[in-house]
Amino acid sequence: MVGRLSHFFRRAMIQNILALYGVHVANYLFPLLLVPYLARVLGPKEWGLLAFTQAFGGYLNLLVEYGFGLSATREVAQWRDSLRRRAELLAEVLAAKGALSLLTLGVALGVGNLIPAFRDHPGVLWAGVFWALATAYSPAWYFQGLERMRLMASLEVGAKALVLGFIFLWVKGPGDAWKVLALQGGASLLASAIGLYLAYREVPFLLPRVQGVLGALRQGWSMFFFRGAVSFYTLGNTFILGLFAPPQAVGYYAGAEKISKAFLGLLSPVSQALYPRLSHLARSAPLEAARLARLGVWTMGLGGAILGLGVLALAPFWVRLFLGEGYEAAVLPLRILALLVPLIALSNVLGIQWMLPFGLDRPFNAIIVGAGLVNLGLAVLLAPHLQHVGMALAVVIAELGVTLSMWLYLRRRGKDPFLLAASGGGR
Repeated sequence: MVGRLSHFFRRAMIQNILALYGVHVANYLFPLLLVPYLARVLGPKEWGLLAFTQAFGGYLNLLVEYGFGLSATREVAQWRDSLRRRAELLAEVLAAKGALSLLTLGVALGVGNLIPAFRDHPGVLWAGVFWALATAYSPAWYFQGLERMRLMASLEVGAKALVLGFIFLWVKGPGDAWKVLALQGGASLLASAIGLYLAYREVPFLLPRVQGVLGALRQGWSMFFFRGAVSFYTLGNTFILGLFAPPQAVGYYAGAEKISKAFLGLLSPVSQALYPRLSHLARSAPLEAARLARLGVWTMGLGGAILGLGVLALAPFWVRLFLGEGYEAAVLPLRILALLVPLIALSNVLGIQWMLPFGLDRPFNAIIVGAGLVNLGLAVLLAPHLQHVGMALAVVIAELGVTLSMWLYLRRRGKDPFLLAASGGGR
């Protein structure tokens, strides 16, 4: 019976991976068109302002999305057979996000008055706030927990295709950076609304209970803590750099970062399919989970190494292709950031896909917080002098520390998926 279930789970997961790759190909085409267009139309300075605002919006999105993208996904995966519990989760998470949205608006108002770039460009700031809130209400966590990621992915592809056309029509010069954020926010809001409508077609609508909302916040806290820490050396680096360097340098770094992340994104369907499967197997079949995690390490690690080498060797070509003239200074940081592709691929499997499903939240968070502090310290030290190059060095050093720390912790605690799978042991 266990063998049949295992075969079914593997088959369902592979189908999800293949379907997500089909959607991901379409998703991948949009940045290939959008990034070169915006980099050229806005120019390095306004492109840097846009990236700076998007990074701040990412912090706001992080606050509202909280840790539900991981904690609520895990809950849905474990309660997938209970319509009542799934309905409660939807109500609790949405109510929690509503409360967090009010806090976010207050933060945006305060920061907008403190930072000169936002005081000088209030339209860009509030367009970024709109984009952040609209994106945060996506019910992708619900469908991911049910291993039906194809639905939300398809909605997001449709929304991105729509906004792509409007950006080409309406964004024509440096003063149009706010339009990019407003259009992206509108597309996200549409996709989120349709996703919630589809979710409530299969579960009853329930009013949230205060106790349930507080419980959802407690469960998501460790994930939020992790995401807040990791944002120091992923999401927030563009924002941090903008506090020490001129917009042009932010534009160079942001361009290099987007190119490296585009290549890393080629591995995201594997990651998205692994998390709910490993969350499910962690409780019912730990040996099967270890074998699947081992396969994930090999797949993500080898894929990341190949992609990283491609970015490193062809960095001048990718900069010319994606960013165009005037961005030659982005080549060196791109070569440095090429190392992130294999490092993040490995740390994703060891951390998110393996440690979290087995409840190793505390050591996982400790590693991430340590890396975030290292990244922040190096950024403050290097960015004022080396600007975009210094930020790239800070990010790579921090991520190397994450990957090595996770591997060493799992080895010393006897929880290495390679050792468990080879020995046939459980948790």
